[in-house]
Amino acid sequence: MSKSAHTEAQIIGAVVQVESGRKADEVAREAGVSNHTIYAWKQKYGDVEVAEAQELRHLREENARLCLRPRPASTFPRAISP
Repeated sequence: MSKSAHTEAQIIGAVVQVESGRKADEVAREAGVSNHTIYAWKQKYGDVEVAEAQELRHLREENARLCLRPRPASTFPRAISP
């Protein structure tokens, strides 16, 4: 997944503008993205506040970091020898 050039606040601001009645073409042109991107943002961030989006990103990063951390050898199951 590529890093976005737009912050969560900018994305949610664009979504709010579209939901308030502005045309997606205008908002997309101002944001420098395609119409498809505006609709993808709307689907992903449609009912999310800025603080919630930042918290969600932080939790996903922490989860990824914890999943990649090697576990100590004592937590692996031992093989049963005959």
